[in-house]
Amino acid sequence: MKKTFLTVALAAGLGLASGSVMADRVEHFKGTPSETLEQAVKNFSEYNAKLEAVLAGELTFEKVAEVHELTYTLEVALEKINDELEELAETLEELHVASEENDFALVKAKGEEYLSVSRKVIK
Repeated sequence: MKKTFLTVALAAGLGLASGSVMADRVEHFKGTPSETLEQAVKNFSEYNAKLEAVLAGELTFEKVAEVHELTYTLEVALEKINDELEELAETLEELHVASEENDFALVKAKGEEYLSVSRKVIK
């Protein structure tokens, strides 16, 4: 029932919006939270797979509504990943500078810090 209502509401909204620019973007969903980098990477991977499956077939109003809903979680996950990777870049720069200065203790500390975060994204 909820999905049918969503489909009808989205279709009606798309019909009203066609030919004009929507002034404000309406928020329908919050998306699955991504509190940690690990959770964000998991959600990003899982919801990308869901999006790929929806896009694999012929699009319908129901499928477009599903894509719309999926994008909320993808946006939340991507925002968290971007924030974390921005911090990781700063850590990498600190490691780089420490290596230029031959600061063994800082190289060790920043290297371990960098690796612990980077391993959450890639193995």
